[in-house]
Amino acid sequence: MLSTDQRDPAAIPRVLLTLLCLALLWPGLRLSELDPGVLLQAENRQQMAGFVSAFWPPAHDAGFLDLLLTATVQTLAVATAGMSLALLLAVPASLLASRALSLRAASSAGRLGPWSRAARLPVRGLLIFLRSVPEIVWALLFVRAVGLGPTAGVLAIAITYSGMLGKVYAEIFESVDQRPAHALLQAGSSRLSAFLYGTLPEAASEVVSYTVYRWECAVRASVVMGFVGAGGLGQQIDLSMRMFAGAEVASMLLTFLLLVVLADLLSRFLRGRLA
Repeated sequence: MLSTDQRDPAAIPRVLLTLLCLALLWPGLRLSELDPGVLLQAENRQQMAGFVSAFWPPAHDAGFLDLLLTATVQTLAVATAGMSLALLLAVPASLLASRALSLRAASSAGRLGPWSRAARLPVRGLLIFLRSVPEIVWALLFVRAVGLGPTAGVLAIAITYSGMLGKVYAEIFESVDQRPAHALLQAGSSRLSAFLYGTLPEAASEVVSYTVYRWECAVRASVVMGFVGAGGLGQQIDLSMRMFAGAEVASMLLTFLLLVVLADLLSRFLRGRLA
């Protein structure tokens, strides 16, 4: 038996919290109509086995590999162009939404007045709106506006990811050590100089890591948006799946896996250089 002073004082709250989570999870499972037993039914197992067996060996003929290369390059182009446009909006929006470069915060122990906080609300509201609508919905809207093709994917990624990047950048700028930037501001430096020489060196590693991660997410998103006509690997996967060409799907999935691995290696490399 454990003595009174050896018992975990947080044991009861943890048990109660676990029971509360389970009580909230059960209605969610019921509403989602989750039924894993469907996967174990004989007919479904046969269909899945037949579909997966068609994945091997992956397609590797010259004509398909040329098509795969074109689709891969287009996917990377959509993700990169969308991220570039997103950064054009996210960086200035994050600086406006953040209090890291506030002159009042630099001169009053980090406290902001009500007017300063109110001035940031429209920018924060814009960032919330931009990231609240999924990129697939924007892609559907832009497909109607500009037609099928990668342009719709680029614009969808640019809008959604600008909201995501702007929010996280603002939080990163506020979480790093503010003293160098505040010292520059109090010395009469401009806000841009204070950001470049005071805030950015402290935040560079996190900013680069998150930006590369979001670029990786943009690659995945561009593949998903291909299913609604935005081009790239997604559109080719959709066409191959409709024709039950499992070998082609396998080759494209392996290519997509390679892209994610390369993005992870790039993130590690850049973080190592900035550390």
